[in-house]
Amino acid sequence: MRWWDLDPVLGLERDLFPEDAWSRGMFWSELAHSRGPEATRCYLVAESADGRIVGYAGLAAAGDLADVQTIAVARDHQGTGLGARLLTELLRAATAFECHEVMLECRVDNLPAQKLYERFGFTPIGFRRGYYQPGNVDALVMRLTTEPGGGAAAGSASVQGTDIND
Repeated sequence: MRWWDLDPVLGLERDLFPEDAWSRGMFWSELAHSRGPEATRCYLVAESADGRIVGYAGLAAAGDLADVQTIAVARDHQGTGLGARLLTELLRAATAFECHEVMLECRVDNLPAQKLYERFGFTPIGFRRGYYQPGNVDALVMRLTTEPGGGAAAGSASVQGTDIND
């Protein structure tokens, strides 16, 4: 993801997460840490064959811990495997950052996302009450742990069909 991707990303963000959409400033802040030798973030966009951004994802790393910040797939591309492909790329990034544990929060009412994460080996470890505001929706906290040297991508799957760019 680059700064010139922000307008279509923000459009998707508002469509998919109307109550708790990230702001332009939040994305800028994350992108500021995604380049150079001291990078601690990986943000990706997925484009359809016609060049339209149809998904995006982000990961933050600190030490040997990574955190999935966001994964979003346009409504007309949901169910195509794009979410799995984005997650695969984030797990590869976690491996590149030498992270052995990957965390994420997921809305408790987002069962398709929970099933995706479980397919990749994430396990529930707790809840964050009222995490998603202003809707006061709880978050399910999930974790994927790998053996040192095994890499975080151990739980990944191969999905094809949409170009993903960082």
